[in-house]
Amino acid sequence: MRVRSRTSPSRDGGEQRGETCPTRSTGGRLIIPALGRIYEAGAPYSYAFIRFATGAILFPHGFQKVFHSSPDRLAVAIGNKGLPLALTLAYLTFFSEFVAAACLAVGFLTRIAAAMIFVQMSVIVIIFQGPLGYFWTERGYEFALLWTALCLAIFFRGGGRWSVDHYIGKEF
Repeated sequence: MRVRSRTSPSRDGGEQRGETCPTRSTGGRLIIPALGRIYEAGAPYSYAFIRFATGAILFPHGFQKVFHSSPDRLAVAIGNKGLPLALTLAYLTFFSEFVAAACLAVGFLTRIAAAMIFVQMSVIVIIFQGPLGYFWTERGYEFALLWTALCLAIFFRGGGRWSVDHYIGKEF
């Protein structure tokens, strides 16, 4: 199989040379070579889609907390787990799931938002849902673990090419 060097996104959202990828002309190792064009067309947007989806799927949880719940109510649940500063942690949870999730979706202050959500989801995995097991159908930590992993990856990668961070030319 022949491969050609092509550009790939770098950490700062630009492009770097040297990554090899099967070309559409050789068909690569695709089972259905005709799909190669679709894959190549969508590839530049895939990271932005993952970053957007990670924030956008979490955002409704924050919206629900901000507009249909109260930090005092969440502070009781946090305090019952023995965590200190329960009310402060409740406010941070509201902020993380509402503001940080929105920032993550659009790629604004991406690394800070990803770090905040990563810490929150780590606490959820270990303290709140860990004892219940893995599967979400049993109130387990499956989805919180997924968000933890996604936010860790986003933290290392940053906003990427299709982000507000890239547009304003500054990234934390």
